[in-house]
Amino acid sequence: MANVKITETVLRDSHQSLIATRMTTEEMLPILETMDQIGYHSLEAWGGATFDACMRFLNEDPWERLRKIRERVKKTKLQMLFRGQNILGYRHYSDDVVEYFVQKSIANGIDIIRIFDALNDPRNLKTAINATKKEGGHVQAAFSYTTGPVYTLDYYSAYAKQLEEMGADSICIKDMAGLLKPYDAYDLVKALKETVRIPIQLHTHYTSGLASMTLLKAVEAGVDVIDTAISPMAMGTSQAPTESIVAALAGTEYDTGIDLAALDQITKYFTPLREKYLKNGLLNPKALKVDVNALRYQVPGGMLSNLMSQLAQAGKSDKLTEVLEEVPRVRADVGYPPLVTPSSQIVGTQAVFNVIMGERYKTTTKEFRGIVKGEYGKTPVPIDPAFVKKIIGDEEPISYRPADALKPELEQLRAEIAPYLEQDEDVLSYALFPEVSKKFFEYRKAKKYGIDAEHADAQNGIHAV
Repeated sequence: MANVKITETVLRDSHQSLIATRMTTEEMLPILETMDQIGYHSLEAWGGATFDACMRFLNEDPWERLRKIRERVKKTKLQMLFRGQNILGYRHYSDDVVEYFVQKSIANGIDIIRIFDALNDPRNLKTAINATKKEGGHVQAAFSYTTGPVYTLDYYSAYAKQLEEMGADSICIKDMAGLLKPYDAYDLVKALKETVRIPIQLHTHYTSGLASMTLLKAVEAGVDVIDTAISPMAMGTSQAPTESIVAALAGTEYDTGIDLAALDQITKYFTPLREKYLKNGLLNPKALKVDVNALRYQVPGGMLSNLMSQLAQAGKSDKLTEVLEEVPRVRADVGYPPLVTPSSQIVGTQAVFNVIMGERYKTTTKEFRGIVKGEYGKTPVPIDPAFVKKIIGDEEPISYRPADALKPELEQLRAEIAPYLEQDEDVLSYALFPEVSKKFFEYRKAKKYGIDAEHADAQNGIHAV
């Protein structure tokens, strides 16, 4: 058995999960050279919600963040999370936008692109996979892990095989809600290793309290790479702590080769930052507690807080248990999608409506009708035609790849944003988040030309955190 490799998530998913993606670039930069010497397999440093949060909350250019990280990280691979045809946004984008985004991500310093789709519809990964291959990047194709009638070892093995045939260089088990239990992880990794020839990586969350045990069983089954977070930013809705996993495997056949004393420098760096986030309220102690109910309702941490706030706004906080029990029923009605962005929000909001209205599907959201119609892709289990008719009436369901209906968008977007362009990448920021990026571009311009940047902030309703 070869050494197990570690992907460190502190620069992306760890702070996305614990402090709503509010770590600034300036907070990252001083420790990067030290992190580069550790011997990590990769640093997950970009993608996911970081792109939006940079502009929306921090007045930062996400592309500039990536370039600054790349300048300081010379040896270790940089990795990002990419939502297939959704890129880093919340709708499907045309193929030319997806291809250009991949091209610019790799040009600015990304080595590995982890590509997934919320419905595990391989058609929604095709363009991003091909673009990454063309640019010479490493394609890590991921499947969203969940449980339910269709999600057998055969289902995951067949999907992994299909991803390998589509050009994946490695496969990631993406367990976004901490649902993967230790012995299930062992069986899953074993099955995948027997099915594909490419490396397997495991990404899980500590939400249900199982992550360290799950990683250990996956390691015993032969997993190649695991995701962990340095301890000050680990546990809770984040990942298992890097140091503990490294210590657990030290001196065994799975030894990571990482020096605990060297890691301690990183721990010491992030410890005061953690204290700062606790003090300023960004790190809610609730995000650090174990919640085994995640296994019962399959509700990821972020989705749970959304449901609670929706119910509070409606003055119906006492209905939370009913909503949590309704979520799996709604999920079954729409073909058992994994609950990850955006399907988690769509299913959760519909469950809230069903409970508050006192009648199931009396009111449906536009997004819910979209998932039933096929606008997001093919659901893992076909939806009952009678239910489809009930929700969308006489509208024709979509059976083709949703992006096939989208015309090229890049040139039009470039024309729209021309007055603001300072770099080629700006058109991509605008494509994904039009309103947010425009406010950021105005802020950037004000700052550049010496206008009172604080005044520009206030005008745009942007407040640095």
